[in-house]
Amino acid sequence: MWLFLTRRFRTWVLLTFLVPLATGLLRRVGHALERRNGPSSVSNGLLKAGELGDRARSRLRGDRRRR
Repeated sequence: MWLFLTRRFRTWVLLTFLVPLATGLLRRVGHALERRNGPSSVSNGLLKAGELGDRARSRLRGDRRRR
């Protein structure tokens, strides 16, 4: 079924649903690792990846405020 969808619609689905889910999952795993073992390079990397997704999504929506 994925083949029958237009390229633009597939891109929209990826950016609207899958990317936010993935960044949220990365952020949750990063927080869980920090709680369990303390801060590490892996947990910091996961948290930064989650923040990157949030920043990209807010920029695409047009939010211009700084955090």
